[in-house]
Amino acid sequence: MIADPLAPLVDIIIPTHNRAHLITSAIRAALDQSWWNIKVTVVDDASSDKTEEVLCPFFSHPRFNYIKLGNNLGTAQAKNVGLLLTDGDAVTFHDSDDLPHRDKVLHQVRVLTAQDINADECLNWALAGKTAGQALDVGAALTHHELILPDGRRVEVRRDLSLIDDVFPNLQMGTQVPGEWTHINSGLFRTEMLRRLGGFENCIEEDREFRNRLILNGEIIWVIPQILLTKIETPDSLTQSAASDYDSARRKADRLLVWDKVADWRKNGKVEPVTISIDDFEVSFVSNPALLGRRDIPVAPRTNAQVTDILASASATELAAQ
Repeated sequence: MIADPLAPLVDIIIPTHNRAHLITSAIRAALDQSWWNIKVTVVDDASSDKTEEVLCPFFSHPRFNYIKLGNNLGTAQAKNVGLLLTDGDAVTFHDSDDLPHRDKVLHQVRVLTAQDINADECLNWALAGKTAGQALDVGAALTHHELILPDGRRVEVRRDLSLIDDVFPNLQMGTQVPGEWTHINSGLFRTEMLRRLGGFENCIEEDREFRNRLILNGEIIWVIPQILLTKIETPDSLTQSAASDYDSARRKADRLLVWDKVADWRKNGKVEPVTISIDDFEVSFVSNPALLGRRDIPVAPRTNAQVTDILASASATELAAQ
């Protein structure tokens, strides 16, 4: 339960890999959020560039933590590490080239803590496992965003229909650029919801699968209409670079995995939770062990034991430093 329902602790998790040239701006924007009750955690997925050196000036900040992984796990598992080693009431993910507007988290918190959202009787709430008229807790607050492209163009992204494109692909909207869809990644998510539905699938379509799992299991998702995030697309960004594996055979296979889950939902009416399971889970460095925590979320026994060891080791390191 949230200690203060109107003042949840928000974890801002920034997974990164070899983005030393970009990430400091994302961290400053995260730490400068107008919502006061936050922790910012960078999960460095075993970068080989100067990421750790670049981030050293932030190590003394009381609300900042840097976790460096001992081996490269991929984006989805780096996000899962962030989930496992933090314990806030809600969590949001920012990419290392994201610039959240100053009030982004504040707007999202206001939605998650709203006390006056009810199931309107004109809608068929039984499809989502709800009863008309009942009070609703928003599980995820999404926001519109804008893209700044490598050629300097600025594109506003307001394609809400993209949230259900795996379920109803016949509902089409025009697109101007790659990556022009409503992002699930930068949403704000209740830990209570993650406790029910789990973390990220270990694939490179993890956001798409996560989005579908929330929607198809009847979670209440609120889309804030304001532009509250700027995404800086560089030539090496995922949606811009052929070298990024964006249109690879693996991505196509992972997309089939996502679509198979939608097909199962059509038959069974639900999507199973995802239990976090990470092989070769190693943490080589933590800048602020006091900010580590354990989130109550489905986790495999071996991974849970590894989390216990990491927290114990970090605690011992913290005591030795005092």
